[in-house]
Amino acid sequence: MSIEQKFEHQFAGSKQFYQQAVELFPSGVTHDLRYLKPCPLYFTRQLGAHKWDVDGNQFIDYWMGHGALLLGHSYPPMVAAVQQQVERSTHVGGCHELEITWAKQVLAMYPHAERIRFTGSGTEATLMALRLARMFTGKNKLLKFCGHFHGWHDAVSIGSDPPYDQPMIPGVAAAVGSQTVAIMPNNLEVLEQTLQQDTDIAAIILEPTGGHWGAVPIRGDFLHGVRQLATKYGVLLIFDEVITGFRVAPAGAQQYYEVKPDLTSLAKILAGGLPGGALIGRADLLEQITFRPGKPKMRHPGTYNANPLSAAAGLAVLKSIAHEPICETANENGRLLRNQLNELFQRHHWPWLAYGDFSMFRLLPNYQGPSIPAATTTNDGIVPYNGDLNLLDGPGNPDLKHRFRQALLLNGVDMPVLGGWLSLLHTSEIIAQTVEAVERAIMMLNAN
Repeated sequence: MSIEQKFEHQFAGSKQFYQQAVELFPSGVTHDLRYLKPCPLYFTRQLGAHKWDVDGNQFIDYWMGHGALLLGHSYPPMVAAVQQQVERSTHVGGCHELEITWAKQVLAMYPHAERIRFTGSGTEATLMALRLARMFTGKNKLLKFCGHFHGWHDAVSIGSDPPYDQPMIPGVAAAVGSQTVAIMPNNLEVLEQTLQQDTDIAAIILEPTGGHWGAVPIRGDFLHGVRQLATKYGVLLIFDEVITGFRVAPAGAQQYYEVKPDLTSLAKILAGGLPGGALIGRADLLEQITFRPGKPKMRHPGTYNANPLSAAAGLAVLKSIAHEPICETANENGRLLRNQLNELFQRHHWPWLAYGDFSMFRLLPNYQGPSIPAATTTNDGIVPYNGDLNLLDGPGNPDLKHRFRQALLLNGVDMPVLGGWLSLLHTSEIIAQTVEAVERAIMMLNAN
């Protein structure tokens, strides 16, 4: 029986739901990453590091709410806080005390930030950052790095996904796309040349651990170099910590690498896994949202900004992260998983590699490179192929990715394509089970 035949048999209930979904949603899904043939899976509940589908199958989860659930699914203090709040109100249609408490908690964890504005999502936070940057500097353009994802609004869509030699995006007006300068990542010389040649750049935005949460890892030396160049050329620096905020360290990658951006976008863990985002940073930049008679103001509505449910969930999670070694534990879990996977690949002489930093990991099939030693810290592992964007974050082999996802699900592990996020609750036992599942999945691939 082929992998696809086994898949259809084991996940028959999900296929029935998908047959309804294709009549409702484009391609039958509500997020591009969830698309899978012959059907994506439909889940009924989650707890800790696990989730269960409609057919009763249990999975070790490495989606973890698209990176939002650092403390695992249904973290008890978060659940209790939301249950208590939902009885009081879900949307007050006005100001409330929790938004102040939530804001104070975030700013206490990010001491470099002076002001905060809550949004409905991370995409909204990066959109706000760019508009404020243009207002403050009087310049028009954004500089970003190819492969870095900052949401799906028009300006940041340029250069986000392969093929990187075709930067224009369907549906994005050419006039809008022309205001975004996308360059290859991790090259300070190219960055400085670009800033020298184009004096209309208002801001640099980047994911501080590398595009698409570390597909091409970034380390501290590059971040410090970017900070210096931004200051030298009078350009604002925006860190997109939607994924890395509260994950790499309590104050994100900027705390770990000791780099101070001008603005930082946050989401995911910020709201405890519920919808919510924020922009934090310099007071003079966020001041442009203030009602100032006689001065320009950036208008900012948003029905669900700082809603009470997200505030309650976010506070419960952030208080734990601030006072317990949660980031350190999750980061160590990530190192353990990457090392054990690489031991597996080397033992079988399989051309695969696990890499990445902190509590995130990537898998690289058909790896043609040197054997690597075990990482001893959470961010000293190899950067494969000297960080070649197209080799690490290009289209790769879609068929292989597809069949691997199917095989891995058949063996009880769910991850988004080739990689994922760990949580506090991915214990050494769960990691060992994951490695065994990956072994069985690759054996299935090799047999088909």
